[in-house]
Amino acid sequence: MTEPSHPAQPEPHPESPPPDESVTQELERNWTELLQELRVIQTGTQILTGFLLTLPFQAKFASLSTFQETLYLCLVVGAALATALALAPVSVHRLLFRHGAKPQIVDTGNRLAKITLGVVAIVLTGTVTFIFDVVLGDTAALVTGIAALLVLASLWIVLPLSVRPRVAPTQAASGRP
Repeated sequence: MTEPSHPAQPEPHPESPPPDESVTQELERNWTELLQELRVIQTGTQILTGFLLTLPFQAKFASLSTFQETLYLCLVVGAALATALALAPVSVHRLLFRHGAKPQIVDTGNRLAKITLGVVAIVLTGTVTFIFDVVLGDTAALVTGIAALLVLASLWIVLPLSVRPRVAPTQAASGRP
């Protein structure tokens, strides 16, 4: 004799807050997750900035065109901006720590992380474009820059949106399952 089938209970999503999690606990969990992401962003931006800062010491740097020099300087400014943006949530947390502002800290940190990713995408695309321009010329730089931007948009925007869980409207409004 077979057992009657029962509808399977959906497994909770790993990022879903436990049903008994308080708002304070949820904010702490969100802040911890955001900090882990920021550590990755900070490392990446610092490596990219360091790479860009070493280029003027290369022999071929003296032969750059005016366009290449301008692009390079824009990339240095962008990399410095990305590094500053990636570090800004730490400053926000330090200045608002123990002021009952955890919701604002988490929200601001989240927005800064998203902006940082956008700036990093631009700097990374520009860096690839710059390198290909110096090594192979304008056409290769343009094609490779467009390809880099498409790959980054696919990995950083399209992929996350395509794998995100579908949430019922009432769940999305409350922020809870």
